[in-house]
Amino acid sequence: MLTVAVTGATGAQGGATARALLTAGHHVRALTRRPGSPAAEALRGLGADVRHADFDDRASLGAALSGADALFAVTTPFGTDTAAETRQGRALVDAAAAARLGHVVLTSAAHADRGTRIPHYESKYLVEQHLRTAGVPWTVIAPAAFMDNYASGWTLDGLREDTFAWPMPAGRPLTLIPAADIGAFAALVLRRRDAFAGRRIDIASDTCTPDHIAGVLAAATGRPVVHQEVPLDHVRTRSADLAAMFAYFTDVGLDVDVAGLRRDHPEVGWHSFADWAAGQEWSALLSAAPAPH
Repeated sequence: MLTVAVTGATGAQGGATARALLTAGHHVRALTRRPGSPAAEALRGLGADVRHADFDDRASLGAALSGADALFAVTTPFGTDTAAETRQGRALVDAAAAARLGHVVLTSAAHADRGTRIPHYESKYLVEQHLRTAGVPWTVIAPAAFMDNYASGWTLDGLREDTFAWPMPAGRPLTLIPAADIGAFAALVLRRRDAFAGRRIDIASDTCTPDHIAGVLAAATGRPVVHQEVPLDHVRTRSADLAAMFAYFTDVGLDVDVAGLRRDHPEVGWHSFADWAAGQEWSALLSAAPAPH
């Protein structure tokens, strides 16, 4: 039985990893800047040890990691910026090395090691490079595009008008993964350190075109959803970073060996996009008031 510290435990990837580890019988230290939040309370209810930790407070990181066996590390530029993500990620890696942890599993992004020129991929890759030289056993898992994003933001706004608004051509394939599968794979890697140490693995559970996604969403929501390609110039007015990402998805593609992952690691219980869509509470999501932009 492991004691695993999980950063971003109240977010999508960290929360999914914490739940997968708890289900497998491991001890979880759920690290968060907001230990009194509803998400933190939910993790406590599942048996997690919720602790305060701040990436910009080295003392809090050291205290939170002391005595743990391993770390699941997630960083994000959203809400800060890419420079902050790199700085905080490096600080987290340094704290893990100082605590002499037996394994650090860092979640990055598929293709982040391929010179994408996507700002929030490049910042993650700088953290990856730092981890490789930190002197601690490591694994990098690199998820493809998140299915969970299709139940929020501009996608959800579009679905209220029976439109799947997405900045890619209708027939361009994209590899996808839900947070639940990221968490399940991360838990597998943490349980099997010797098999995964020193490896970087792009992960995804399905490949879909926007046209196919629209059809699946139509079936799941019971609405006549059709794909509408959002111009990249429109995305660029909101975020140059996201525009660069969608341009990469369209021009280069985000290929991941989905079939190989399903064959080699069936215990993850990989979800297709249809599986994921069927599990969402679309009635509640679509009836909720749109979030302000």
